[in-house]
Amino acid sequence: MPESSFAAWRARVDAALEHALPAANASPQRLHSAMRHAALDGGKRMRPLLVYATGTAFGADATTLDAPAAAVELIHAYSLVHDDLPAMDDDSLRRGKPTVHVAFDEATAILAGDAMQSLAFELIADASLPAQTRVAMLRELSIAAGTRGMCGGQALDIDATGNANAIGADELQRLHALKTGALLRASVRLGSIAAGVDAETMQRLDIFADALGLAFQIRDDLLDVEGDSTTLGKTAGKDAAQAKATFPALIGLDASRARLQELATTMHGVLTPFGGRAAALAALARMAVERKH
Repeated sequence: MPESSFAAWRARVDAALEHALPAANASPQRLHSAMRHAALDGGKRMRPLLVYATGTAFGADATTLDAPAAAVELIHAYSLVHDDLPAMDDDSLRRGKPTVHVAFDEATAILAGDAMQSLAFELIADASLPAQTRVAMLRELSIAAGTRGMCGGQALDIDATGNANAIGADELQRLHALKTGALLRASVRLGSIAAGVDAETMQRLDIFADALGLAFQIRDDLLDVEGDSTTLGKTAGKDAAQAKATFPALIGLDASRARLQELATTMHGVLTPFGGRAAALAALARMAVERKH
């Protein structure tokens, strides 16, 4: 069952992160404690799960997926630390605990994010994988994290915040494809690279990942409106308070839910030819669409 696989994969990536992160009592202690605060003990681990689910579906051994799974989670954790900063979204709650700049201080939070980003690439560079595989993974992750991915999307989000009515549906979809979707797509691609899938399979998985990324963000937008801070583990209602560009704000709640179901149908159709070996990917698609936090 996918659920038992998810539990095992979460345990694997948690162990990999625990091993990779510096000890809290190693100097500089404050920085290392902040990194551990950000990366351990929380989170859905959606991105590592996508690495494992994709890689194992197409024949990769889980041991070859530990490094890229931990790396993509470190990039995600760093992005959350920086996203929560006063200069960005200015949030005080993340994964049910104080954000890093609240628990420590703003300067330490910036450094912790920087250090986790560097550590992510170190993990892949040092992984027990063929050199060509490591280079392909490093390229994939660097593109997803940079101006053609997450950072570029964040910049577009900042430009649109407070001026949500100035952005159209196509522009909003591109914003989300970069800010959220790029790292989810990279997660699927990292698993694909480890498994050595052919070009046709990679193309089909890209379609799945693109739909998943948009679905994940639309569900996130809906949860910000409909959820509560205790369940979400982060502050609810922030999008409206900051006049952020979201699908509910742009097209309304009902149309956002309908779009979410369209994406669910797309993901199901793309995965169908893969049969039972894609069961874990299908379960992650459902999780993205139906999640409560």
